[in-house]
Amino acid sequence: MLILAIESSAKPVSAAILETAAGSPQDNTANKLLGLYFQNNGFSHSRTMLVIAESLLKKLDIKPADIGLVAVSQGPGSFTGVRIGVSAAKGLAWGLDIPVCGVSTLEAMAYQTPEQGVIICPVMDARRGQVYNALFEWREKTLVRLTDDRAISMEELSSELRDFDRPCLLVGDGTAVCEANSAFKDCRIASELQRYQTAYGVALAAMNAKPVSAAELEPSYLRPSQAERERANKG
Repeated sequence: MLILAIESSAKPVSAAILETAAGSPQDNTANKLLGLYFQNNGFSHSRTMLVIAESLLKKLDIKPADIGLVAVSQGPGSFTGVRIGVSAAKGLAWGLDIPVCGVSTLEAMAYQTPEQGVIICPVMDARRGQVYNALFEWREKTLVRLTDDRAISMEELSSELRDFDRPCLLVGDGTAVCEANSAFKDCRIASELQRYQTAYGVALAAMNAKPVSAAELEPSYLRPSQAERERANKG
């Protein structure tokens, strides 16, 4: 089966085609990444998302009808970016009459970081002194989730990491704010090729998630938007 994955939850935007094979979904050696388009120049995702997906299909000589599943990061992340990605995935799945799979942005980052013996700590800058985060670790070929996705303060997260007897690997666009905080001085930061969320990680995560219909897919923001908070304060 061919999976078309898209990722637009933060500044980078990407699309990927993953060819899956029979076998354990956790065994990435059974899968083949056919193509990945990654862009990190800050252009509006509404201008680029579908363009890069269409370009990737054309370059690989793959017809839209050959796609069996659309995968997308459904959050957390930028409210606008998540909304654009989820809307694009719903439209593609609806038009092709195929299922869609929404996955955690944080979990997708962990899937593309298959390093043993460390706590994988995806972090995305959530502003207001917080990061979007979840903790994971690899046990052989299985990715194990240690916490739910959450918006957590830098102080709480650094304190929690000190309770583990393993080193910590930071991934995600929130590594910059963590690196500037001395509480994370003992954490290692992933290389740039692994640091950012990509559609490749989304495709890998989708292999272990439940597909739904386009009508069922919803974004996962974790907390209200600024506009929603302002309306609540006025009320």
